[in-house]
Amino acid sequence: MQLPFFVYGTLRPGEVNHDVFLRGRTRSEDPARLAGAVLYDGPGYPYAVEEYSGGNGDGSGGGGVRGELVTALQDAYAELLVDLDRLEEYVPGDPRNLYERVEREVVRVADGVAVRAWVYVAAPAVAVRLRAGGKPIEGGDWLTRR
Repeated sequence: MQLPFFVYGTLRPGEVNHDVFLRGRTRSEDPARLAGAVLYDGPGYPYAVEEYSGGNGDGSGGGGVRGELVTALQDAYAELLVDLDRLEEYVPGDPRNLYERVEREVVRVADGVAVRAWVYVAAPAVAVRLRAGGKPIEGGDWLTRR
């Protein structure tokens, strides 16, 4: 099964990595929200940090993270998955990861439909540091951080 991707930082439209990685490889890109997470500012890119409880799915707790639900073209999916793992420096099981790729439920803004998607969230060690002293992004939207 090919899950869509939930992107919330430099892969969003108008951001530095959108055209490099996604242009011509997607079937759709729809505004969406990840509940139960807080967005933190990083060194040029953000981190979604999940709440300890994982949230209750209603958008409460941390306010959620805003982004896009990206559905890849079927013939581009496998290569895109590899490219996004490489961009996020994600290697399954590697304790040095900055991000973990996890399957989570996100909600499309237009129709309120919940969809399972891949999300790159802060790896456990990074999440601990951010919770202790990171800078949350007000409103959970990377595009409004400036």
